[in-house]
Amino acid sequence: MNRLDPEGAIAEAAEAYSNWGRWGADDRIGTLNFLDEGKRREGAALVRRGTAFSLSQAFDMNGPQKGWRRRTNPVHTMLDTGSDAALGVQGFPHGLGGADDVIAMPLQCSTQWDGLGHIFDHGKAWNGRAAERVVTADGDLVTGIEHMAPHVAGRAVLLDVGRVIGVDGELPDGFAITEEHLTATAEAHGVAVGRGDLVLVRTGQLARARREGWGDYAGGPAPGLSFTTAGWLHRTEVAAIATDTWGFEVRPNEFEHAFQPLHQVAIPHIGLLIGEMWDLEALAEDCAADGVHDVWLTAAPLPITGAVGSPVSPVAVK
Repeated sequence: MNRLDPEGAIAEAAEAYSNWGRWGADDRIGTLNFLDEGKRREGAALVRRGTAFSLSQAFDMNGPQKGWRRRTNPVHTMLDTGSDAALGVQGFPHGLGGADDVIAMPLQCSTQWDGLGHIFDHGKAWNGRAAERVVTADGDLVTGIEHMAPHVAGRAVLLDVGRVIGVDGELPDGFAITEEHLTATAEAHGVAVGRGDLVLVRTGQLARARREGWGDYAGGPAPGLSFTTAGWLHRTEVAAIATDTWGFEVRPNEFEHAFQPLHQVAIPHIGLLIGEMWDLEALAEDCAADGVHDVWLTAAPLPITGAVGSPVSPVAVK
């Protein structure tokens, strides 16, 4: 890998790991095609105790966003309150009162999925389509994230790289997770990763941010997947992958003068669903305690018509 040639490395990986045409010219869901009914039955059979874990960060004004590309933390406003009810100003009969609220936020400000219309490569979107014909001012007209909503439920595998490879359960910022690290972690956990799996990669950065403050969590240095894992992501035929970091891949990126090069291969060429800023802490603690690292996971995006990303409230069940 020539650190001075991101353009060449991206082009080479894009050609080697392309899934364009694999599921037909009209495909809208990419690698979620790997997650079929059999994989869902396999995932459902993993529920033994019935213990559920929320994998979502909070959606509130105390989140990590600092305004990069106009991303802000959620603004939650009450439209009707208990005070309104007590004062009798709501206009309902026979003592009825209620509360109502509204939220304004970027769709990728906290725990979220990157949709297939989120990233392009040289003007090409997923499956080789022209980006300008896919995502317009009206939204993603072809691969809007609403098409993925019925599909994201199945077997998930937690790869706690922070615990297996890191120090005190955490990887330092700038640590590039390679295929060898992922494989070693899976072996340490006694699990296999393969076709149709939903992979959760814990680095420990979120735990550090909660302990020390957000700092540059949203966009700054972070541990994450190495660009060299593109082949692993393609070869294993995983349905989706999510991490506890803002950007999924290692930051700073591994090339000079590059920005998110693994995204540029994984989304428009592999067709991979990518999750970011997931809270894997409670699940990881439980997995470390009982030694079981594969779980049932349901993590449907909000079916927002034409959206290129979506908040998500994933729930893992053991």
